[in-house]
Amino acid sequence: MYPAELVKPMREDLTNVGFEELHTTEAVENALAKEGTTLVVVNSVCGCAAANARPGARTSLDNAKKPDHIVTVFAGVDKEAVNAARAHMVPFPPSSPCMALFKDGELVHMLERHHIEGRPAELIAENLKDAYNEYC
Repeated sequence: MYPAELVKPMREDLTNVGFEELHTTEAVENALAKEGTTLVVVNSVCGCAAANARPGARTSLDNAKKPDHIVTVFAGVDKEAVNAARAHMVPFPPSSPCMALFKDGELVHMLERHHIEGRPAELIAENLKDAYNEYC
């Protein structure tokens, strides 16, 4: 587990733009049971989360169509919530960071770490916007 003071600014990268933090299995299940679209960001302390994933997720919200709900869990911190979220991302293997778009509880789009690492935030945002335009 990472110290709270270490991850606080990394959490705020997303919560400051409206992402809801989920800390428990119940919270994840409730979020994914909601009608409409839900973006789940599995946040991380790694460099690609800071340089690519979080900025890409934030920028993706500057779009005419966007998810009805935006939530986040933190790998290495919110173990219960991360495991619950990843259980809904099967058949994709666990990775962090990653992003998954759900529609009415069904996984419809996935960005794994290998889609994020080494790619600019703008490309990640465009990928998500394309998914929003199709599913939201």
